[in-house]
Amino acid sequence: MNLLYEEGGDIKIATVQSASGSGDTESWQATSLSGKKIKLKAKEVWLRFEKPEAQAVMDEANTLSKEIDLQLLWDCAPDEEFGLVDVSLEYFGAQVTIPQQVSLAIALQGAPVFFRRKGRGRFQRAPLEQLQAGLAALERKQKEIEQQTVWQKELVMGACPEALKSSAKQLLFSPDKNTSAYKALIAACTETGESPAQLMIRCGAIDSPLAYHQGLFLKSHFPSGAAHNEGLGVDPTAYAAAIAELPIAEVQAFSIDDSGTTEIDDALSVTDLAGGGHRIGIHIAAPGLAISKDDPLDQVARSRMSTVYFPGDKITMLPDSVIELFSLDAGASRPALSIYVEIDAEGVLDRDSLLMRAEMVPIAANLRLEDIEHLVSDESLADEAASYLYRKELGVLWKAAKYLHAGRQEKRIANGLRAEQLGLIDPNALARDFHFQIQDLDGSVRVEIVPRQRGSILDTIVAEWMIFCNSASGQLLADHGLPGLFRTQKGWGPLRTRMQTTPGPHEGLGLDYYAWCTSPLRRYSDLVNQWQLIALAKHGVTAKMVAPFPPRDATLMGIAADFESCYQTYGEYQDRLEKYWCLQWISQDGESKNVYVRHLKEGMSRLELIPLHLPIPELASQPRMTRAEVVVADIDLLQLSAAVRVLEIEAKLEPPQNTVEDSLMPSQGAEENDSADEVK
Repeated sequence: MNLLYEEGGDIKIATVQSASGSGDTESWQATSLSGKKIKLKAKEVWLRFEKPEAQAVMDEANTLSKEIDLQLLWDCAPDEEFGLVDVSLEYFGAQVTIPQQVSLAIALQGAPVFFRRKGRGRFQRAPLEQLQAGLAALERKQKEIEQQTVWQKELVMGACPEALKSSAKQLLFSPDKNTSAYKALIAACTETGESPAQLMIRCGAIDSPLAYHQGLFLKSHFPSGAAHNEGLGVDPTAYAAAIAELPIAEVQAFSIDDSGTTEIDDALSVTDLAGGGHRIGIHIAAPGLAISKDDPLDQVARSRMSTVYFPGDKITMLPDSVIELFSLDAGASRPALSIYVEIDAEGVLDRDSLLMRAEMVPIAANLRLEDIEHLVSDESLADEAASYLYRKELGVLWKAAKYLHAGRQEKRIANGLRAEQLGLIDPNALARDFHFQIQDLDGSVRVEIVPRQRGSILDTIVAEWMIFCNSASGQLLADHGLPGLFRTQKGWGPLRTRMQTTPGPHEGLGLDYYAWCTSPLRRYSDLVNQWQLIALAKHGVTAKMVAPFPPRDATLMGIAADFESCYQTYGEYQDRLEKYWCLQWISQDGESKNVYVRHLKEGMSRLELIPLHLPIPELASQPRMTRAEVVVADIDLLQLSAAVRVLEIEAKLEPPQNTVEDSLMPSQGAEENDSADEVK
């Protein structure tokens, strides 16, 4: 005997091997068509039959089920609940065969729009209104499937369907996986073996791999777009009130930046004192005077946390109108938070002379590194006949910077670190800073990557005085019990450098306290610290009572965590685009390029001319800094990968000793170079 039953929504047939019981308690040991041993109870069985043979019945039933008119079957079915045998007589007539009954079971089980299941082998036809709604849904579904098929074919052929062009980025970066568009894209990718990004680029839905990398970042971090609201800015009345009572500083300040810097947020001044000494002023742009905690500009700055830098462009933390208002551009007096310290004729600081105040600072000049860096040397600074701007002032700053640097090195040594070498890094060392210049020449994009060796006199002047400013600011906050966002570094390991709201040492810089304060136009941490410092400058010992962030403020702790995470993410994006343009540099003059690399560790090497790291397993067993000539080919700008073949392995090049780069080797915890960050 054969038994018809349902399992997992499918209609199946099993052949009885043995039976027990009788009536409603009867049960059978049976074998399914797949050979599976099962036990069936009477209530689970839809139909019993001796002949035809089970497999023949199922084969014929599967064919017949496709011919069943479900609408006619619905018309034939009674309003009340019914069984398989009952409705089979209505549909096929009294001479109904076993295969026909089984085919009807398959059709009923597979037509939930027409019939509700009321139990094993029991059904009831759906009400007319529900049937009509269900049929309409099926029709829509069928049309969607047909449309999906059309889109899939177009995508495979390399054409982006017109209807999908406007949603191309959404399909790539934040798709709704239940839509026909996404299903068509995935089906096309499965057919062609491409990734969604590869297929969309081939179809012209997105312009290039660069557009993909940029779009992925913007969708994650700037879903509403990177542009600022045009109506967002500083209220003129509030600005006038903020600067109304600020004194005019009796200085002529000047900034030192590269030509690409538009957010000029720090400047320096040198004032002669009787007896041969000087008063040094570090002047920091003061947007904190007009931007208040929790106002619209603060909300924007807090959401962005930092300006995003990457080759060819940037996304500013603050709107351009605010930057233009507070940037320390030459030819005007700008609101600034100034820190003054006196030095003697030898350049030694009198730390007891430290003074901070908010004021309007006349900005006399914006010096550009590209214009003056090559002119500044120990010899020219001592030569009164040298004619470049601010030679005398730069000489004073340089003399004191050397003392500042020496003092930090003493603490580095005390912390168990090697002293950093002052001055230019060994020319054989790998350059760590680069300038990317991206040009569109008649529709063809070319990139030039120019290395820039750190350690020049101007570099050191800016770095040392900005480090001093950050250190002095941290000291002032700590001495007055004001919380802030302190940059600390202690111990070893990947988390040795972090942001925290309580004071702590920065061992790598050789400082007891360090709080980022010198870039409030481009870092939210600096803006937050500036609010605290403004409260200190205006209210002195009572600052804790009026500062925006009191001690143990939970909001400030959250800002510290958010800033660290966001700053790291932005850095990773910058690294990603730098890698893109490095690979573009390799491939722009041909499919492959012969270059020299230096082995770093564990099979990872870096090109000498550009900041591109590539895995080269053949060099894994070589000593660190081994030099090799390789050919780089098969550039994939989407995956940011390349194939590397070693041509010749040369002798190991000894790394320079006691340099800034050497002090930041991975063996010491892969910290970021905070001092280099002060030179924009």
